[in-house]
Amino acid sequence: MSFTELLQPIHQFLQCETPDSWITEAQRPERLAVLLQDHLICELKAAQTAMYLLRRYACDKESSFTLLNWLKPFEDFAYRFDGDIQGLKQAEKLNKSIIGRSDFAHSDRIIDRMVLLIREELHHFCQVLEIMQARGIPYENISASRYARTLIQNCKTHEPQILIDKLICGAYIEARSCERFARLAECVDPELASFYTSLLRSEARHFADYLELAQVISKTDITPRIDFFGKLEAELISTTDPDFKFHSGAPVTLPFSPFQTHQQA
Repeated sequence: MSFTELLQPIHQFLQCETPDSWITEAQRPERLAVLLQDHLICELKAAQTAMYLLRRYACDKESSFTLLNWLKPFEDFAYRFDGDIQGLKQAEKLNKSIIGRSDFAHSDRIIDRMVLLIREELHHFCQVLEIMQARGIPYENISASRYARTLIQNCKTHEPQILIDKLICGAYIEARSCERFARLAECVDPELASFYTSLLRSEARHFADYLELAQVISKTDITPRIDFFGKLEAELISTTDPDFKFHSGAPVTLPFSPFQTHQQA
């Protein structure tokens, strides 16, 4: 499958494209550090989201502890600055099986999809960290953007709708990541372009997996909720955003000030 074919369902799903102003801002050399730092954290958050779904709905108690231990080295590095790339690469793989709960009909399906997703996100985490270290970019624990937080805040609070909504949000986050990787690959240096291109297939599959799970679990058509979150997601991406992150909106353009120009001169 060509990348054009791969991206077609992504473009059909998303209700807007990334603004050109965001791409222009992302091309500025001084933005590379925050772009990679935020990408690194986004990979961990994606793994954490999948782990939450597994622990909350799909796996038994012992497997829940197995999942916590799997992510612990990555969380120690990200939040406590403890560990190194060698240790993280050794911790990428899950060494034990995850056992599903007997009281949830979709346990095995969620486990199959989410364990693979976590494994890939942790591998991507290590890849981003290696790129940062090779370029002399230090890891810093930066603040989160409004994007994912706003999507999750708009989920319903009752079951099973909260699970369905979170799966739809996951689909939008993965789809937007895929779209931005494709756009960035066209305008960054060859090493980064090759890396971003390599991520497209897994991100596109993650998007499809989240949507499939949402519809399987829901007893009704999820199209209205997809449309609701699609409009919200498009608003977050297309409206001005004072923060610049991997999933931020259109950058704020400061008004021209002759006085400021004179002062700088």
